[in-house]
Amino acid sequence: MRIWIDLTNSPHVLVMRPVIEALEHDGHEVRVTARDFAQTLGLLHRFQIPHTAIGHHRGERLAAKGAGLALRSAALVRWARAEGGATRGHSKGAQRREAGREHATGTGPGRARFDIALGHGSNDVSVAAALLGIPSSTMFDYEWAAVQHHLNCRLARAVVVPDAIPPERLERYGARGKIRAYEGLKEEYYLSDFEPNPAILAQLALDPGRPIVVVRTPPEVSLYHRFENDLFAQVLERLRTAASDEGVQSVLLPRTDPQRVELSAVPGFVVPRAAIDAQSLIAHADLVISAGGTMNREAVALGTPVYTTFEGRLGAVDERLIQTGRLNKLRDPLQINNIKKRPPKSGGAGGVQIHRDPQVLVELLLSPLTSRSAAPPRAGPADETSDRPRSTLPGFPSDPTA
Repeated sequence: MRIWIDLTNSPHVLVMRPVIEALEHDGHEVRVTARDFAQTLGLLHRFQIPHTAIGHHRGERLAAKGAGLALRSAALVRWARAEGGATRGHSKGAQRREAGREHATGTGPGRARFDIALGHGSNDVSVAAALLGIPSSTMFDYEWAAVQHHLNCRLARAVVVPDAIPPERLERYGARGKIRAYEGLKEEYYLSDFEPNPAILAQLALDPGRPIVVVRTPPEVSLYHRFENDLFAQVLERLRTAASDEGVQSVLLPRTDPQRVELSAVPGFVVPRAAIDAQSLIAHADLVISAGGTMNREAVALGTPVYTTFEGRLGAVDERLIQTGRLNKLRDPLQINNIKKRPPKSGGAGGVQIHRDPQVLVELLLSPLTSRSAAPPRAGPADETSDRPRSTLPGFPSDPTA
């Protein structure tokens, strides 16, 4: 099959990397388009994933996002038509018109069309695929991004989400009958072949014998997080005190250049000047404090204690993690006290990591092309559900938007 994957934000590269590898291992042709935003293109280059860069982020206001959706979706349609465009199921008249487009664009009658389009929260590819008559699947793990989901869930034929999200929360978006649920966290799938690299400690001049805290700033672009996070400012002040009084080493990971400039001027913190291997840092840390979602769940997946300072509406995934004690809700900076070194596990970083097989995600994403009677696959440990060779990745760069 020919499969089209569109990536609009840096976490999507991490999620789709093992999916791309599995699809290519099975002999499918995968074409990737990507938006120039955050570290999306940088991660694609790091993982040596061939791609075509199309469009860029057009601002955080809703009107700007709407304009960006229209412009980039149109650009994706033009690209896909040049690559082989629409599906085979059109009427004869539509097929004749498409043949004319093929002749005009030079794709030729022998060029295979895309069988399916995949994205993780990409509105752009859902719209473009619908215009071209290509079936699509969408993924996400936060159910309250209503503007995004009203588009994706209605246009996609499969909605791939964690099983923690109650189906009734998604049905209002038009997802009834389309939900394909997987067990656990998406981070447990894409980190299944991850091995922490201790070199990150030397890179940041961190003393492995002293406590290390990783801090992620609040998002400023996401539509679901539109207000100031006063608690986060109190957390920074508490960590400044811990640095001077207790020898705690706090590494701040800003999302934007203005944040980086501002925080670099504050004494008592380590603020990297460029992208780092954030996952290895998390694995070696003793505590993570984050206002975002992906980094919190990466800490959970890697077995590192984590507090969330997210002040928006909690999604079902975080609700379950808090209920089960795997994620802690920070309500008062005084909760951060007596930070100690964690005992290391055998082989290096502390904590217990759960491994899940990315092939489960592949099968759910491709489900629109399979028999409706086929039972959805269930997730299990990677070493029990796949015979594919697992690559060992020495860490990933940080994601400034998670």
